[in-house]
Formats: sequence, C-alpha cells, structure tokens
Amino acid sequence: MSYYEKIKSKGIPLILFDRGENDLNVDYIGINDYDSSHLIIEHLVGQGKKRIAHIGGYRHTRIFNNRIRGYIDAIKKHKLPTDDELLLESSLTTEDGREKMMKLLALKNPPDAVYVAGDYAALGALQILKENNIAVPDTIALIGFGNEPFTAMVTPTLSTIKQHSTEIGKLAAHTFLELVKKTNLKQHLNKQILNAELIIRDSSRLI
Repeated sequence: MSYYEKIKSKGIPLILFDRGENDLNVDYIGINDYDSSHLIIEHLVGQGKKRIAHIGGYRHTRIFNNRIRGYIDAIKKHKLPTDDELLLESSLTTEDGREKMMKLLALKNPPDAVYVAGDYAALGALQILKENNIAVPDTIALIGFGNEPFTAMVTPTLSTIKQHSTEIGKLAAHTFLELVKKTNLKQHLNKQILNAELIIRDSSRLI
C-alpha cells in the first residue's frame, strides 16, 4: 500500500495539487497541462516555426505525460514533423537542459524551436544556445514552463507558462479546511483544473 493509501485509510483528508495520482480518488487541484502544450505550439507556429522539439519530463509522471500528449497532438494538428529525435525525456534540471539542447543541436536537421517542460531545464538550454552563438529566437525559439522569477531576468527574457501556483495553493488550503470541517464527508475524486497562461517574452517573440 502506498503512503497515500495509508493516509486515506486513516481518514485523514488528502488533497493533491500539481502532481496527482489518477487512481487515488481524492481531491486534485492543478492546471491543464495538456492544453498548456497546445498554447505553446500554437504560439510557436504563429511565429513561423516548423520544426519544434520538446524536452519533457518522464512519461510515468502524470503532468509530464499530459504535456507530452499535448505536444504530440498539437504537432500532428499542424502537420509538423513528429520525429522521435525531437522528443526527449529528462529530470528537467539545468544540467539536463544543457545536455538535451546539445543533443538537439547535434541533429542533422536541428529544430527551429524548443519547448521545455520546466524553466530550469529551459535555462540550461538557453545557456547552450548562447554559448554556441545561436540567435534566440531567430534561429531557435525557446519556451519554458513554470514562470520561475529568473525567467524575466535572463537575456533574452524567457517565454514560459504561468501555473498559477498561488491560486492552486489557496484552493488546496480551502479544500482541506472544508474537508476537516465535514468530518463525516467521504472523499471522492473532485478535480479543480485551472487554465494555464502563456507569458510571451523575447525568447519566442518574432512577429
């Protein structure tokens, strides 16, 4: 039995946010990761990009799997290349971003845009692009995920997805307090999914 199941079995209110397990049947609060990928691809296509890579998290994690599915479906929608070499999975550290960006640059046909599922990995990717004197966004556009504070301070500023972390935290606390008040209330799957927001900055803005 997982530690989540142990908590449930003791009648302790359990609310998951950002990362959740589909089969736990408890409250979950997060953003629409699948649609977030569509927002990103739509923007990049609108900037004239035609070969878009994705540095994602690992598929076994729900949020990253949803981002990967959204990326693949959006790419297919626009009839863009879906080469396996353009989809890389990682733990999304800054070093991972550097490593995966180098791998993409080594391709016979490198991408003209890269969507990274985490801002720290996007930072690593940006470092490699700058070290190799590759123009961002003209040659390769770059978009991260998370809206970490540094994304507005680096050069070029980094386009990213705002996850509404504060709102999610407030909703999670409110939901927890409601469950505590209603001690006889049986927990069930109650999803609260917020729409993510694409913040467009210099790393992807061409038009």
